[in-house]
Amino acid sequence: MNSRPKHTPIRTCVVCREKSGKRTLTRVVYSETGLVIDLTGKAHGRGAYLCDNPDCWQRAATTDVLAHALRVRLTADDRERIRQRVV
Repeated sequence: MNSRPKHTPIRTCVVCREKSGKRTLTRVVYSETGLVIDLTGKAHGRGAYLCDNPDCWQRAATTDVLAHALRVRLTADDRERIRQRVV
């Protein structure tokens, strides 16, 4: 019997660069419909991960860190959607 521990996917917060398990981070996706906060982790489109630190969410809304990771230009509506999500 092989008793290896189950693999846990690791992702990195695009703002603070801390690594954590995929389930502990929140995925933000940019698709044809615009910016979506993907709670399932399975939405189609280019995604980036943010940790639950409110400072990371605030920085994602005010700087171009998230826009660079998603390879898009964030609109004012996109930035407002991120600000509303601040924990």
